[in-house]
Amino acid sequence: MYEKYKGIFKDREDAAFKLRDVIPMQKLKDEKWKVIAVSKGGLLLGSQLLGRLENRLDFLFSEAIYAPNNGECEVARVSESEEIVIHENLVSSFDIKYDYIYGEARRKHEEKILSYIYQYRKGRHFSSIKDKTVLLVDEGSETGSKFMTALKTILAQKPKAVYIAVPILPTDVLELLEPFCDDIYFVYDIEDYVETPLYYQQLDTVSEDVIEKLLESKKTEKNKNEV
Repeated sequence: MYEKYKGIFKDREDAAFKLRDVIPMQKLKDEKWKVIAVSKGGLLLGSQLLGRLENRLDFLFSEAIYAPNNGECEVARVSESEEIVIHENLVSSFDIKYDYIYGEARRKHEEKILSYIYQYRKGRHFSSIKDKTVLLVDEGSETGSKFMTALKTILAQKPKAVYIAVPILPTDVLELLEPFCDDIYFVYDIEDYVETPLYYQQLDTVSEDVIEKLLESKKTEKNKNEV
């Protein structure tokens, strides 16, 4: 099954092109959906998805919290609004104390997320999405952690509707996310998902300059429209 989907997308641009076939793009444009990336790659894919559309594009920052003795095992995630999603089964299995989770969440927020906000948004905090329609975007999803953290953060602000767009994701993550959003737009769901880069022929690292440029350009467009 893995070989069937290996390199199924040429790159993020190809994935964005295929996503447009399943997303109601005219509705997205007319209703001015706000597009929010949950990763650096998702930000670039979101920009390519929008093309010349003037919809607001933003990045919801979050940071993984890892098990004390395993720097690769994510047991929780914290967003820039300090919402925390905990993988209860892993925390229980490793007998991790919740004080550790909350302490790490505070540290990651202060040391990393706040620095992202100042670097990439020049200190501008995440704008309110109350009563707005939101489309969360990423290039793939191994565990659904970034989406779940974003959903918890977004839903706390009482949006009008929340959708997810992702080219490829595991079947169990699709089932996990469905109850928390209005719809999920995807091209492929896979039962034996491995890791996102394997499904792209090319998945370049997104540089800091590109992130700043994408967020600044959309900010500039918004300011022009408000004048």
